[in-house]
Amino acid sequence: LPRLQQPVRLAMLTDLHADRYKQAEFFREVVNRTNALEADAIVITGDFEDGHLYSLAPALAPLRHLKARWGTFAVHGNHDYFSGHHVWQRYLRTLGIRFLNNEHVLPGPGHLVLAGITDPAAARDNCPPPNLEQALNGVPQDKPVVLLAHQPRIAREAASRGVALQLSGHTHGGMAPGLRELVALFNDGLVQGLYRIGDTQVYVSNATGIWSGLPLRLFTPAEITLIHLVPAN
Repeated sequence: LPRLQQPVRLAMLTDLHADRYKQAEFFREVVNRTNALEADAIVITGDFEDGHLYSLAPALAPLRHLKARWGTFAVHGNHDYFSGHHVWQRYLRTLGIRFLNNEHVLPGPGHLVLAGITDPAAARDNCPPPNLEQALNGVPQDKPVVLLAHQPRIAREAASRGVALQLSGHTHGGMAPGLRELVALFNDGLVQGLYRIGDTQVYVSNATGIWSGLPLRLFTPAEITLIHLVPAN
């Protein structure tokens, strides 16, 4: 990043998992807390819902009130391909969310590149699989790249392509001691918090919501993550 008077601030949400147990009140609280951070951009790294649009659209409707200077950007997670991905994406776009499906943008004043990839589960719904090469095609060489990827295990490929920071969810932080080690086996050891792979930093969130399929959290608090980006030197 160039020398700036203020850091670039990204507010990160992930794994919201709208379902019959989490209704609009929960998401209004998430929106209020996120907006209070006054971020430059809001990023959402997938798993918006667990169910069908007709029953869960009202729960996620408060997301239309997310506010950031440069907007709200997102990628899909594996659960987003289980319940009618195409209709869900159309609806979520009406809430003002910009999806990065194997593509990139230069948000705001263009200090950095924000890229995003689809999820390996995309094939379940006849959608394009993740393609990091396509997402990074044509990025300016003098701009740091922030990559949104639901699953963290693409991090080594991202590092080989010069990504500066990868933001991921999916693991829910391992949910609890004992389970954390098992979750690590399926995610290349990337489960919770900040990692470094070469010159690339990888942040894996504990998740903002909880999955009702395994509603467990022990010493693994939910989070809305505020990330400050500053020049390396």
